Amino acid sequence: MKTKKIPLRTCVVSKERLPKAELLRIVRTTDGNVAVDLTGKLNGRGAYIKKEKSILEKAKKLKILERHLECNINDDVYEEIENLLDE
Repeated sequence: MKTKKIPLRTCVVSKERLPKAELLRIVRTTDGNVAVDLTGKLNGRGAYIKKEKSILEKAKKLKILERHLECNINDDVYEEIENLLDE
């Protein structure tokens, strides 16, 4: 029997290739809003980050997500991501 292929994605901050389950997807939707995509199926431009607070802090400090998604990100989006990481 074949083994199931595990999809790998790259963290935009650490550049590590990890399984999708270990990453969090942030999406700029077609109407310009930025949201956390827990399902992995929202339409729009997406970026993956590793589920670690240090990675989130680095992304916020260096504005890596803003460059990848090509838009400004409000602090409340970062707070929402941080709350998800606390769970």
